[in-house]
Amino acid sequence: MASKPVPDFKCQANGENAPGGGSGSGRSGHYQSESESDGGPTAKSLARLCSRDEEERTAALEELSQEVLVCLGLDRRHSARLSKQTLLHLLRLSTSCPLQEVRERATELLQTAQEQGVEVPRALASGPSAFIPAKEMLKEGPNQDVLIESFLSLGRVDHVTMVMALHPAYLSCFLRTQHALLELDGPLPRHWRHYIALMAAARHHCSYLVQQHSTGFLEAGGEEGWLSGLEHAPTKLRSLQTLNKLLAHRPWLITQQHIQELVCPGADPRWSLAELIHAVVLMAHAHSLSSFVWGCGLNPEPDHIGGYTFQPPSPSHLPRSPHSPAHEDGRQELVDGAMEVEVLMKRMVELQQQEEACTQEEMVTRFERERSESIPTAVVRGAPPDLVLCLVEEPEFRYEDFAPRGEQAPPTMRAQDYSWEDHGFSLANRLLPDMGQLLDEKFQVVSNLTYHRMAMHEGVDTHTLRKALWNYIHCLYGIRYDDYDYGSVNVLLERSLKVYVKTMTCHPEQTTARVYHAFWRHFRHSEKVHANLIVMEARLQAALLYTLRAITHYMR
Repeated sequence: MASKPVPDFKCQANGENAPGGGSGSGRSGHYQSESESDGGPTAKSLARLCSRDEEERTAALEELSQEVLVCLGLDRRHSARLSKQTLLHLLRLSTSCPLQEVRERATELLQTAQEQGVEVPRALASGPSAFIPAKEMLKEGPNQDVLIESFLSLGRVDHVTMVMALHPAYLSCFLRTQHALLELDGPLPRHWRHYIALMAAARHHCSYLVQQHSTGFLEAGGEEGWLSGLEHAPTKLRSLQTLNKLLAHRPWLITQQHIQELVCPGADPRWSLAELIHAVVLMAHAHSLSSFVWGCGLNPEPDHIGGYTFQPPSPSHLPRSPHSPAHEDGRQELVDGAMEVEVLMKRMVELQQQEEACTQEEMVTRFERERSESIPTAVVRGAPPDLVLCLVEEPEFRYEDFAPRGEQAPPTMRAQDYSWEDHGFSLANRLLPDMGQLLDEKFQVVSNLTYHRMAMHEGVDTHTLRKALWNYIHCLYGIRYDDYDYGSVNVLLERSLKVYVKTMTCHPEQTTARVYHAFWRHFRHSEKVHANLIVMEARLQAALLYTLRAITHYMR
């Protein structure tokens, strides 16, 4: 979601517009564009920090340092100030740049500014995730290569990238797909793409993604007024609201009528099918990525609202971002979970060796039992921040169980009748060239991703566990595979894992540290992130299947 850095590095003498002592929670601080620079040498040096030529990067770092030092030396009485954007950019480089020399120099410049009497910001969190120790992601190793590549290509390494880098093969195809959606040639203008994505992220109160896409929207030339409420956006964008809320919460309700209202001749405003499929993939991508952001407890970026403060640290306690998905202390006391791992491994082996086949009637019964099982989700959070709420229409419209008690359940989608492989892939690729291929690659990578280990055991075939996770998520969305025994889901997915998966899939904004730490207590954090990737991609595919089926019916 990041774009090439062209920040506004300026000096501010005599304290003019100097950053105050607040937490940076004011709206204007976030929405101020970072591309107002007149193209001076500092902007060039910042762009050159992403050069693949090491000598050019070194020169750019020296140029950047000199510019900052000149700003600090403008007034010998120390009344000069660096702009807020400059300080936040240095903070971001000091905390997340994978190039050690850049990270260390940014830290030194902030320290020098502080010694010169400048109020400097500090990050409110010690790493990208409130659930996962920072040392799990910031350690040197093979993951560094993909992080460096991301920095050189995009100009920053955001928290999504840092966590996904635990699985480099997946991250590579994720970044390719996201880049195609947001940046490459396509039917929608770039600022519209970011606005559609932030509309989608707002459905799950995901201020992290809303801020990311707000920045991208402004950098692409979008009007700032649109960010203060949906009523300021064009009618054509607002017409996506019904489809957006259904895609986010109850995609099985999407019909060809919803498609017809947007694309048929006479629709006002009218969407082309190419435009619509681009918008649909953007919305589904943002919805599923919101699940990942909440499910991994991602902290705000250090230069985003809620990610920094100009206040000195309190001696009594470490502050925690108010926007952190883990603002309650949810870590349960760890118990000996070795037996749980052994039991799970035994069950996996037994299922792999099982030869007894179920009747089709029993398979359907097991699916219905799994689909209608009552799995509670976490406590509901407080109201989302204004920057999110103003972008949500009908905020009370939420997920409801596919098979609500006492009501007529909607018809199940049989995967054999409409599948990604046989139907969705070709339609997506036809309407939005290459997108079907990119999505298919991502689905394939996450489905086949394995390191042949589980918790403390090596050489383990985890296929049955990964398939149970994927099919359980599709089950929550009312999609049934005739050839899959849903009894396996109950055997392999213990209740605390189901609570986590259902919360993250259906109510991601309710995911808490307690729910995250309660399942797979002896597994690596990277394995939990792996589960998150499966949830994200299974959810994305399910939402796309319902929409693509509706488009197929409309086109007949």
